[in-house]
Amino acid sequence: MNKKEFFEQIKGKVIVSCQALPGEPLYVEEKSVMYLMARAGKQAGTPAIRTSSIRDVVAIKEETGLPVIGLIKVHYPGFDGFITPTMKEVDALAAVGSDVIAMDCTLRKRGDGKTVNAFIAEVRQKYPDAILMADISTYDEGVNAWKQGMDIVGTTMSGYTDYSPKLDEPDYELVRRLSETIPVPVIGEGKVHYPDQAVKMLEAGAHAVVVGGAITRPLEIASRFMAAVNNR
Repeated sequence: MNKKEFFEQIKGKVIVSCQALPGEPLYVEEKSVMYLMARAGKQAGTPAIRTSSIRDVVAIKEETGLPVIGLIKVHYPGFDGFITPTMKEVDALAAVGSDVIAMDCTLRKRGDGKTVNAFIAEVRQKYPDAILMADISTYDEGVNAWKQGMDIVGTTMSGYTDYSPKLDEPDYELVRRLSETIPVPVIGEGKVHYPDQAVKMLEAGAHAVVVGGAITRPLEIASRFMAAVNNR
């Protein structure tokens, strides 16, 4: 699937994020079970899946046949970012056919001494035809990622960096500003807990919306109900 086809397929839709990390209830060490969540997402009508880890990329592609936005979360010493932070993770995702490769494109410290711009340039040189998604937290980071050649800009990290707004809801203003400025698709992601918030993301100008925890993380969902009842 080329960029144009992918962009058309996801336009105005909800992309379901299916992720489970070690220590979470749906993480099973022996094998991936995220393909079951992806199956539900496909049956509900999602046009694509976002997931982390090689095993989940492989299992979900085999199960659903849908395009996958792949990433690898790993913490390296000296790196503030942890979403596909080095070429090692990019290579691994490319090797298993991840349709889109998501990367941390915030302006935070990198342990290898490179700037994010240098890293993006290296990835683009090695994989000139890859569809690359920038996970960013601020307007300036989004504009920078686009200028460096990223194909998609996602608001994934808004609220998760020290310098981005700490909101209890999606960062609609960031989506609006970016969608009015840059010509590549802006994906609204982060803290989309309710269906009406996904609608508002699209109304703010998002090309598509990623929803994860509200659909595929049962501990988060259960905790939200418990907190509401306990604090009544």
